[in-house]
Amino acid sequence: MPITSQQLLQILPSAGPVAGVFVSALNDAMARFKIEGRLRVAAFLAQVGHESGQLRTLVENLNYSAEGLIRTWPKRFNLLTATSVARKPEQIANIVYASRLGNGPAATGDGWRYRGRGLIQVTGWVNYQACGSALSLDLLTKPELLEQPIYAALSAAWFWSSNGLSELADAERFEAITRKVNGGLNGQADRLAIYKRALEVLV
Repeated sequence: MPITSQQLLQILPSAGPVAGVFVSALNDAMARFKIEGRLRVAAFLAQVGHESGQLRTLVENLNYSAEGLIRTWPKRFNLLTATSVARKPEQIANIVYASRLGNGPAATGDGWRYRGRGLIQVTGWVNYQACGSALSLDLLTKPELLEQPIYAALSAAWFWSSNGLSELADAERFEAITRKVNGGLNGQADRLAIYKRALEVLV
């Protein structure tokens, strides 16, 4: 059963006008990757809703202060290095994502090129390659495709499916889903609030 624009706005009230833009993209993506039934759809919308700031952010914001850099990546920055790149998103991305996730060293620019995009932030060369292969898109040369609503939604549904998250949703293991999406439990209170709203709306 596809969701409506009205339901999407009830679940993600801060989405505003973009809810109307995203509803068909989300329905198509969920249908393609068999994210169906109340438990799966509610969990999926909760995670993509949180990760994307309620559908308003499709590319990772790396505009960190020096304090934010040290707090977020204590192993990558000290006061000196953090101060030198604070508020310089491209330099920050190239440092924090250098030589990991299939990216080359900082000088290659891969960190910035393959920073998080889509409704569940696809990050790093290896993930762009895998996602592009699954969706028949050349994301390695056109990573910005994931900033378009249809591909932002499809990439999130691909991530969801390839990580077995529908099965976790069926078992109502929401915390386990968050750990797969986030690597930890950042923003769990907000994710749970959206999940509960979605369960109430999707009856």
